[in-house]
Amino acid sequence: MPQCSLPIEAVTMAEFGELMNVLGEFGPYQKLVVLFTSLPQFLLPFQMIGQEFMVLDVPHHCDTSWIRAVGPNLTEEEQLNLTLPRDAAGAYEQCSMYSPVDWDLDSIRTYGLNATEKCRSGWVYPPGQPPSLLTEFDLVCDRKDLNDISQSIYMAGLLLGSIILGTLSDRIGRRPAFLISICLYGLFGLGAAFAPHLYVYIAFRCVVGAAVSGILITALTLGTEWVGASSRPKAVLLSHCLSALGQMALAGVSYGIRNWRLLEIAGSAPMLALLFYIWVLPESARWLVTKGRIEEAKKVLQKAASFNKCTIPPELLEQLKGLKQTKSGSILDLFQNKHLRKVTLIMSLTWFADSLVYYGLSLSVSSFGLDVYLTQLAFGAVELPARLSCIFLLEWFGRKKTQAVLLLLSGLMCLIIAGIPQDQTVAITVLAIIGKFTATASFSSSYVYIAELLPTIIRQTGAGLCSMSARIAGIMAPLIRLLGEFHQAIPMAVFGSPPVVVGLLCFLLPETRGNQLADSTGEATPKPRSNKLEVLPKKGTTEDGVDLEKDVYQSSENKL
Repeated sequence: MPQCSLPIEAVTMAEFGELMNVLGEFGPYQKLVVLFTSLPQFLLPFQMIGQEFMVLDVPHHCDTSWIRAVGPNLTEEEQLNLTLPRDAAGAYEQCSMYSPVDWDLDSIRTYGLNATEKCRSGWVYPPGQPPSLLTEFDLVCDRKDLNDISQSIYMAGLLLGSIILGTLSDRIGRRPAFLISICLYGLFGLGAAFAPHLYVYIAFRCVVGAAVSGILITALTLGTEWVGASSRPKAVLLSHCLSALGQMALAGVSYGIRNWRLLEIAGSAPMLALLFYIWVLPESARWLVTKGRIEEAKKVLQKAASFNKCTIPPELLEQLKGLKQTKSGSILDLFQNKHLRKVTLIMSLTWFADSLVYYGLSLSVSSFGLDVYLTQLAFGAVELPARLSCIFLLEWFGRKKTQAVLLLLSGLMCLIIAGIPQDQTVAITVLAIIGKFTATASFSSSYVYIAELLPTIIRQTGAGLCSMSARIAGIMAPLIRLLGEFHQAIPMAVFGSPPVVVGLLCFLLPETRGNQLADSTGEATPKPRSNKLEVLPKKGTTEDGVDLEKDVYQSSENKL
C-alpha cells in the first residue's frame, strides 16, 4: 500500500490541518462522508414546504343542515338557495350563512332570510375529496390563518434546533448530534402523520423542525471538517443538490398522493432507514483533536487512510500527541474578538435575509397563479443549477462578491414582483423562478462562507447562531404573507428589502477563498495560503540524548 504523499519532515511541527492534507483534498473516504451527510437532505423539503400541498384551497360553504329539520325533502340546491347568501359574482358565500330561524318551511320560502352570521356548525366540502389538512381541521375562513401560524411554529422549531443541537454538536460531537437529529425527524414526522388534532400536529412539527435544523448545520460542519480547502464548496453544495432533487420529487409525490397523512409518512418514514449510520458514520477527526481525544482521532484517520488506499506514517500520527487540547469555545467568544464579532453580526444578517427571501418565495408557490405542482417542479429544478453554479462562482469570483451579488439580485427580483399587476401570472412566475435561483445560490454560498470564517471550536456554535437568525426570518415569512390582505404587493416588498441592504454589508467581510480553516479563536483571522517557503526550527535529540536543532523547509501551501 503506498504512503500518502506528504513528507514527514514537512509536518513535524505542523497543525492538524496539514495532517488532514495527507489524506487528500477530497478522497474516496471524504466523498463517502459527504454522501452520508447528503442523503437525509433529500427528504427535508417534504417537511419544509410539504404543508403547502396539504392545504390547497377547495370549494366549501357553511353547514346549513339545520333547515333539514323543517324541510327534510329539500334538494341540495334548494337548501343552499334558502340558507346561503351570494357574493357580487353570484356565487355562494363561503364563510357566511343566513341565521337559523324557528319558522316553518313555507314562511322561509315566502319571506326569505336576511340576517347573516359566520358559519356556526362547520363547513361542507365536495364529496370524494381526499383528506387534507384544510378539510380535516377546517383551515378556512376565520381559521385559515392557522396554516401560516403552524408554519411559523415549525420555523420556531428550526430555531430551537439551531440553539440546542448546534451547541450540543460542539459539546458531544458532530456524529451523535447528527444521529439524534435523524432519529427525531423520523419518529416525530411519523407522529405528525397520525396526529388526531391540529395542535398535536403543530407540536410534532415543531420537533421535526428542530431535527431539520440539526441535520442541516451538523452536516455542514461534519462535511467541511473532513474536506480540503479547494473542495469545500464542492462538498457542501453537492450535498445541497440532494435538497433540490427532493423539491422536484415533492412535486411528483404530492401530485400522486393527495392524502395528507400518507404524504407525511412518505416524507418521514424513509429517514428511519438511515439509522444504520450508527455503524458507518465517522466523527470529525478535527473535532476529536480539539477535544484532546487523540487516540480516537488516530483511529479515524487510519481508517480514512486505509479507505483512500494510502498509509499515514506512524511517526506522523505520533505527533498528534504534541497537539494540546483546544480550550472549548462559547458563544461569548464570537463577540469578544473584534474580527469574529464583525463576521458574526454580518453573517447573521446575511442568513436572516437569505432565509426571508428563500422562504418568502417557496411558501408563496400556490399564490403565483399557475398550476401549483408545475410551479413547485420548476422551483425544484431551478435549485439544482443554482447550487451547482455556486461551485464555480465561489471559485471564480470568491466568497465575498458571490454572496453579496446573489443576495442583491434575489432581493431585487422580489421588489420587481411587488410592482407587477397580479394578473400577469406568467411574468410573476418567471421572476419568482429567477428570484428562487439567486436566493438558493445565495443561501448555499452562506453555508460555505460561514464554515470558512469561523474556527473549529466554535464553528458549530457560530453556524447555529446564524441558523437562529435564519429561523427567525423563517418564523416571520409565513406571518408576512398575511399582510397581503391589506395589499398584494406588501409581502414581496418586505421579502425583497432586507436582502438588498444586507447584500451591501457583505462587501465588508474578508475573502476566504483558498484559506486554511482556523481551529481556535486565536487563529480567527483567515490565513491565506502562500507558495513561499518558511524556515521552521525543529527540535529533537540524538541517540545520546543531546538536544539539536535543524531547519526544516516547509511549504505553507500544504496547509488547509
